[in-house]
Amino acid sequence: MTVFLWGVLPYAAFALLIAGLVWRHRYDRFGWTTRSSQVYESKLLNIASPVFHYGILFVLVGHLVGLFVPESWTDAVGVSEHAYHLLSLYGGTAAGVLAVAGILLLIYRRRTNAPVFRATTANDKGMYVFLLGAIVLGMVAKLAHSSGTGYDYRHTIAPWSRSLFTLRPETELMVGVPVLYQVHAVIGMVLIALVPYTRLVHMFSAPVQYLVRPYVVYRSRDPRQLGPRPDRRGWERAGS
Repeated sequence: MTVFLWGVLPYAAFALLIAGLVWRHRYDRFGWTTRSSQVYESKLLNIASPVFHYGILFVLVGHLVGLFVPESWTDAVGVSEHAYHLLSLYGGTAAGVLAVAGILLLIYRRRTNAPVFRATTANDKGMYVFLLGAIVLGMVAKLAHSSGTGYDYRHTIAPWSRSLFTLRPETELMVGVPVLYQVHAVIGMVLIALVPYTRLVHMFSAPVQYLVRPYVVYRSRDPRQLGPRPDRRGWERAGS
């Protein structure tokens, strides 16, 4: 089980991510979208969407720093272990609360707005469950081991994560990791595998073409500038 969870599952999740992105781009290019429901309701969405996106962005940045920035680097710039622990604890918790608040607002919006709820697919519901579960478990794991200097995952989880990129996963590092952190990691890997098959796929889209596309010229439709409109044909008048 140790070899499967920490030596096989990460690569399986990554393979499903890449295969799903390729398949989605090739056979479902028009479905590569957030499937925005703003046309049905925008007032609450204008609050919930920024809250969620800023929260999840901070969560992702925190994970990247925590997993892929070695302790020696933070020591070199003068960040002590205690300072790093406090930043991780309070900063990570704040980011998680922000992301969870955004998700709950989005779920509330979908449940209380009939047109939005009808546009919600089974994939959307599953995505919310795994995304919310991963964030909440991460916060619970952090808060459950917050006493003193907390659990130092930079000596276990972080080296294991980096070892995956060398194709020599150090699975033994995950054996003594607290269960909450282990469950959080497993749900995170499952979420990564599900990304191409949900609306989360839009995170891999960037409007790069906007940097080089021609300017869009908007013209006035003032009748005084466009001139008189030609008369309609007989069948157009009848159908109007």
